[in-house]
Amino acid sequence: MTDYSAFVPDVHFEKIPIKNLVSNQTYQRNLSIAHIQKTAEHFDVRQINPVKVSRRDGVNYVFNGQHTIEIVAAVSGSRDTPVWCMVYDGMDYMEEADTFAKQQKFVKPLMPYEIFMANIEAGNDDQILIKSLAESYQLKISSRKGPNCVCAISAIESIYHRYGLNTLDRTLRLCVASWEGEPGSLTANIMKGVALLVTAFGDSLRDDLFQEKVGKFSSREITRSARERKMGSMGYAEAMLSLYNKKTRYPLRWTQLHELQSQRASIIEDTAVDEADELEKGTSSAQIKSNNS
Repeated sequence: MTDYSAFVPDVHFEKIPIKNLVSNQTYQRNLSIAHIQKTAEHFDVRQINPVKVSRRDGVNYVFNGQHTIEIVAAVSGSRDTPVWCMVYDGMDYMEEADTFAKQQKFVKPLMPYEIFMANIEAGNDDQILIKSLAESYQLKISSRKGPNCVCAISAIESIYHRYGLNTLDRTLRLCVASWEGEPGSLTANIMKGVALLVTAFGDSLRDDLFQEKVGKFSSREITRSARERKMGSMGYAEAMLSLYNKKTRYPLRWTQLHELQSQRASIIEDTAVDEADELEKGTSSAQIKSNNS
């Protein structure tokens, strides 16, 4: 009979109260209070993975799952709450640290596109609505750049959640009308920049003038101008506002955009990355699971 023991962890599972777990080893990352609070607000017991524990000298040392236990404690209101633990016996401190380091190194994070499509399969309303809106403009939610392809998934979700469906609708409409689905016009920074203008100026921003004045410049030209101004989407918003206002009888006031800029921490994430970089970024563990320590 074939022996498969070399491929199966020598562990057992126990429910252990959080108060009986120790998770302050030096090799672990610092606890993120913001991550704990955010995940606790969206707590789903089905997303809780077993905590990995090394039982050494009768003490249960957590080497993967320190955020999980703090989230469960916060939601339940008690450190008497038990969590499922995958218990390793016989590991020393150096083996724990080595295991922790290697598992973090080789974990493949889910990409925003993968999470988005999983939400579609799960029938989640927000993603279905965003996908339908994009398709109404003959755009495709995609993992790759291409004509009429939106792969800046985090950007469109951010616009939707921070500004609402109407702003995302108008943002996509302006982008498509101005650049006809050219790949460079559907990047994170350009779409967020357009969303900033829509939010700052509302109906004062005329769609026909935007298409005429801003749309005649390529996305590459706008990107070049934006990078000479400020980092992230605000630089793109400024570049497009400058083009919009050029030789306009009633220019839009820069102060309105700058007033919005002062509120950006609570309105929209600033980012200096284009969506090509965004595709390579892993998403935060709060979006996927709550156990990575």
